[in-house]
Amino acid sequence: MIFKIIFLAASLVTSSISYQLQNKAIGTLYRWKQIDFDFPTPQHREQAIQNGEFNQINVIPLGVERWKNRVFVSTPRWKKGIPATLSALPVAAQEESPLLAPFPNWDWHNAGNCTGFTSVFRMSIDHCGIMWALDSGQVEAFETPRQLCPPTLYAINLETDTVVGRFPIPSEFVLQNSLITNIIVDSRDAECRDLHVYIADAWRFGLIVFRMSDAAFWRFSHYTFYPEPLLSNYTLHGLNYQWSDGLFGMSLGQFYRGDRPLYYHSMSSSLEFVVKTSVIRDPSRVNNAVDEFKLLGESRGPKGQVSASAVDRNGVMFFNLISLDSIGCWDTRDEYKNSNLNIVAHNNVTMIFPNDLRIDHEVPQIVWIITNRLPMYQFNLIDPNDYNYRVMYMDPVSAVQNTVCQLA
Repeated sequence: MIFKIIFLAASLVTSSISYQLQNKAIGTLYRWKQIDFDFPTPQHREQAIQNGEFNQINVIPLGVERWKNRVFVSTPRWKKGIPATLSALPVAAQEESPLLAPFPNWDWHNAGNCTGFTSVFRMSIDHCGIMWALDSGQVEAFETPRQLCPPTLYAINLETDTVVGRFPIPSEFVLQNSLITNIIVDSRDAECRDLHVYIADAWRFGLIVFRMSDAAFWRFSHYTFYPEPLLSNYTLHGLNYQWSDGLFGMSLGQFYRGDRPLYYHSMSSSLEFVVKTSVIRDPSRVNNAVDEFKLLGESRGPKGQVSASAVDRNGVMFFNLISLDSIGCWDTRDEYKNSNLNIVAHNNVTMIFPNDLRIDHEVPQIVWIITNRLPMYQFNLIDPNDYNYRVMYMDPVSAVQNTVCQLA
């Protein structure tokens, strides 16, 4: 392994989950006080600052993915002054706070008429090396929102660094005030032909499905996609705020008898749900599948809000506990109850608001996490003299040792 492992001792934070905290292998690949970009020349950077295209305090990293020797980071255009919205960095870090290199190149971030990237939220890479990037099409969501382009799914070949597909989400599946925010790829055959993409609408509580074979979209709605009212009130490091985000985190379980489960949850919720992917992959079942979406088990408790989650090859789910500065685990072969959940990483400085979490396709696998202090960013409380943003990594096998998630 090329990574230097850093061991963190975690302290328990009050919750309903039963935790047995251990020292875990987790490390920081990159960290930034503020984000900067690799402009073509210093003159280009200065010009971007002068004309308002680059305002450093407004840039926040949101999504993370890894393919081979690169890590990819998204920087959505939530405020004015974000010159690029998707970047690449080397896995082998040469410096602590590198400049972001716009991906595939600057041209894709300066294009007009919806021919390039507008505001990329998150990415999901299939095992064939195609990155599926979710572009909201909206800018300045935290200021005066403007929908410049339709929400769009991009397919990018990471062997050639070329965009090989652009699929705008049809308007009938994007409702007024939709927040198309998260994405997960379900590819099953060796050549990724039987591929579907699942897309979460956090504000209008829907699940959008894309089928690659014929570029078709459809949408599911369900009452389990809604937030819990009491979990919509957050307190984080003295900051109290309210979010009512619905369906957000999604993770795919292992194959069994030709099917696999989709685990999902609202961000403002303490509950986990599950549906068979055979249900959502069949558009004819949209209107008669209400009983197919099921509660998985117990509540995670009053601070059990989770952003992203992912399941590794061993069947262990890892999930970001955003109100606890922590990452949790659950062995998907066990019942979903508090005594079967553990915290595997916790730090109230480096892990303030773990936002995105992905598991790569490498052998062995690595868990990748973005921490970004999002509530502080939203309310203009970011201290530019502090380290605010991190790309972190974790060995999933080492992380679960001596916990209930450890493989038998």
